[in-house]
Amino acid sequence: MGNAQAKNILIIDDDMHIGNMLEEALAREGYGVSRAYSGTEALLVLNGARPDLILLDLMLPGLDGEEVLPRIMEEERSRGIPVIVVSAKVDIDKKAELLLGGAADYVTKPFAMKELLARISVQLRRPSGAAVAPVLEFGGITLNADTHMVSLGSAEVRLTRTEYAILKLLMGNPSQVVTKSLLLERISRDTPDCTDSSLKMHVSNLRKKLREATGKDYIEAVWGIGFKMRGE
Repeated sequence: MGNAQAKNILIIDDDMHIGNMLEEALAREGYGVSRAYSGTEALLVLNGARPDLILLDLMLPGLDGEEVLPRIMEEERSRGIPVIVVSAKVDIDKKAELLLGGAADYVTKPFAMKELLARISVQLRRPSGAAVAPVLEFGGITLNADTHMVSLGSAEVRLTRTEYAILKLLMGNPSQVVTKSLLLERISRDTPDCTDSSLKMHVSNLRKKLREATGKDYIEAVWGIGFKMRGE
C-alpha cells in the first residue's frame, strides 16, 4: 500500500500473541511498526519517537491504558497523534469516557483485522491535529462544532442532541458510508439515548427537519450497511 509506506504505528499491548499478529498484518500493509509492552515503556518510546498512530490496549501491567491515554494527550510530542483504543471491555460508559478523553476510536476485542485496518486508514487520512473541524459544510448545511448550531442558508435548524451528533458524524465523513455500528459507537460520546432500535427513528427525524427547511433530501440510507450524505 503506497500511502502507508511512510506511516509508523506504535502498538502498546502486553499480549505477545495479539501484538505479533497485529505487527504482521500492519507490516503486510506497508506500515512501520514499533512495540511497547507496558504503559511506562510506551511513554519512554514516545519520548524519543513520534508515530503517526497509536494502538492502545487497556489491560496493561503497571500503568494501564486508561492512565496512559491522558499522559499521551498531555505530552507535547504526542499532540495530534490519533489513538485507537483496542480492548475487551465493551462497557458503553467506558467507551464514551475514553472517546471524550481524547481517543480517536475504540475497537472491541475480538476484532476483525479488516475492520481495524479500515479504521486505521480513516484516522491516517485526517490532517494531523484536525480530527474535528470547528465548522463543517455540506450542500448548504453549516454545522458549527463550537456553538452546536446547524443552519441552512440564514435559517437555523433546531436539532436534538442525538440528531446533531448523527449529522456531525455524517458531515465529518461526507464521501463515506457510515455504518450503523460505527454511528452508535461514536455518537455515544455526545448522547446516551441512541440505541440500535431507535437509531432509524433519530435519522428519520433528522432527514425530515432538513427536508422541511429546503425540500431536499440530504441523507441516504445504504441498505443493510448504514447512512451517508447524499451527493450533490
